[in-house]
Amino acid sequence: MTSSPKPSAEPTYADRTYRSLSAMVGGVLLLALGIWIGGDALVRGHGRTPWVALAGLLFAVPLVVAYTLRPAVFANDNRMKVRNPFRTITLPWASVERVQAGYSSEVLADGKKYQMWAVPVSLRQRKRVARRQSKAAYDDPYNRTPVSADVTDTHARKAIADQTIGDLRDQAERFAGEPSAQGTPVARWAYEVIAPSAVGAVVLIVLLVFG
Repeated sequence: MTSSPKPSAEPTYADRTYRSLSAMVGGVLLLALGIWIGGDALVRGHGRTPWVALAGLLFAVPLVVAYTLRPAVFANDNRMKVRNPFRTITLPWASVERVQAGYSSEVLADGKKYQMWAVPVSLRQRKRVARRQSKAAYDDPYNRTPVSADVTDTHARKAIADQTIGDLRDQAERFAGEPSAQGTPVARWAYEVIAPSAVGAVVLIVLLVFG
């Protein structure tokens, strides 16, 4: 007699990644500016200036990376992983109670609320979408436009954050009952970001106060 195969813990599909393009572009520009100014101080500075510049870079670069390049949300058929500036929270789909976007994007799991920095909410974009919807309804009050048209595409008529929240909500509902999606949330601090920034801050304070 052959036994039925056990459910695999490996996801069927690779992670789907959600990030803020504007935050990433801003982060790259800030890093380029900071490295240009700090590098110039390191090369051309005199006395303690190079050391102050080095400590400042050690303090500031991890923070810029944390708030702009690091935030991301990864989702597969087993879990959702929320990578925020200083923490990474792994949420099996069964533990997710609600995914929502008000003034910020949030996920509720096991009675706790976690913000999703990678999915910023733009009220201006929401207003723009609402105006476009109103205009479409005014131009076509009897809904005579073919179903394939953009004005009837509900996904296209949502702000980017609301599209992402809808995708994550659908995945939570679809996979919550899977055996591989069971478990409780696990949070991990991003010491690779916190440690160098803290060292840079301490060195910078020492140089400025006692240097």
